[in-house]
Amino acid sequence: MSNAAKFGKVAVLFGGKSAERAVSLDSGQAVLEALLRSGVQAEAFDPQDRSVTELVGYDRAFIVLHGRGGEDGQIQGVLEWLNIPYTGTGVQGSAIGMDKVKTKQIWQGSDLPTAPYRIVTKDSDLDAVIADLGLPVIIKPVHEGSSVGMSKVEKAEDFANAIEKATQHDAVVMAEKWITGREFTISFLNGQPLPVIRLQPPADVAFYDYEAKYQRDDVQYGIPCGLSEAEEKSLQALCLRAFQAVGAEGWGRIDAMQDQDGNFWLLEVNTVPGMTSHSLVPKAAQAVGYGFDQLCVAILEQTLAKSA
Repeated sequence: MSNAAKFGKVAVLFGGKSAERAVSLDSGQAVLEALLRSGVQAEAFDPQDRSVTELVGYDRAFIVLHGRGGEDGQIQGVLEWLNIPYTGTGVQGSAIGMDKVKTKQIWQGSDLPTAPYRIVTKDSDLDAVIADLGLPVIIKPVHEGSSVGMSKVEKAEDFANAIEKATQHDAVVMAEKWITGREFTISFLNGQPLPVIRLQPPADVAFYDYEAKYQRDDVQYGIPCGLSEAEEKSLQALCLRAFQAVGAEGWGRIDAMQDQDGNFWLLEVNTVPGMTSHSLVPKAAQAVGYGFDQLCVAILEQTLAKSA
């Protein structure tokens, strides 16, 4: 790529210390190789192994750190302090997006549809939670991604174990009403929605969990997604509002469900989505003609406006 020199020296930030380190290593290596193939002067930078003070001297950063420390505003704050332009969402939007409860509160306040939930602990009145939400529910750590620590609960007696599992990953845990229906994901590039993908995990998987996301090859990804053109446009518009409501920008992804009555429900936002061979943003971008290398360069180009 002849104009790759405009980017200068680029730190590709991946690895880190979160529960999603392994996925981040895969994503980051793929991005690094794509940028190098495109002629960008890119270098790997793992904050687990190096002090962030060593970022001084880089012209910009491509963030591929998933989870805490990378997707929650922390590294974004460091880069702001060092005056280094970076990919994706800023400090505040990243912090909100990583917090499932704050995200839901903003969506609810913006009159956007998201499944009812309750914050729960091992001391919660679980009968009252079940009376509120019904069964099944899904138990989630509030500040984790990649479905880490999540469990579907169909029987009251399984509630406590699911909360215990989630608290191994986070001090704050939520129970969310289970939406039965079709699952979709909507990716964003340059702040605009890409084609919707329908996710169809195999029948033996309760939901699109960590294993389905990263380790199985029998998940079906529907592009086209099976919605009518009007429904797809409606879902894209809804998710764009949701993306903007939390302050997300540039690139990212929102996961949503359509229930059996045809209503859409927002699940969560991902401000640093996966970039592995199984990942969804590359699949959506490919549907509109972006190869993987081209996609990575397009994401990096968003930093040029920040440094202008």
